[in-house]
Amino acid sequence: QVQLVESGGGLVQPGGSLRLSCAASGSIFSINSMGWYRQAPGKERELVARITSGGSTNYADSVKGRFTISRDNAKNTVYLQMNSLKPEDTAVYYCNVNLNRGYALWEDYWGQGTQVTVSS
Repeated sequence: QVQLVESGGGLVQPGGSLRLSCAASGSIFSINSMGWYRQAPGKERELVARITSGGSTNYADSVKGRFTISRDNAKNTVYLQMNSLKPEDTAVYYCNVNLNRGYALWEDYWGQGTQVTVSS
């Protein structure tokens, strides 16, 4: 079994900051990429940022220069530092982890989602 536990969401004013965390635990042999997606009401889930095991990152154009993704491999944890938040960043944020449980199969796991609301 693998569990992903997210934390750090909440209500923030425009221009503010939040830091999301997602910790993976359980039967994990190796982790490949880790990422954050978001889904706003009435919209499809979209990639926000992703980081590979080697530290390479990619971001959605809408968050470049404002969000920073990082990971702590020793803790199996991925972070998303969100600065200069805008109302359009309001969404449920989900972490995604691609990992191997030792069965020569890479699988995707999802967190439960954490609400981020940007409003004055």
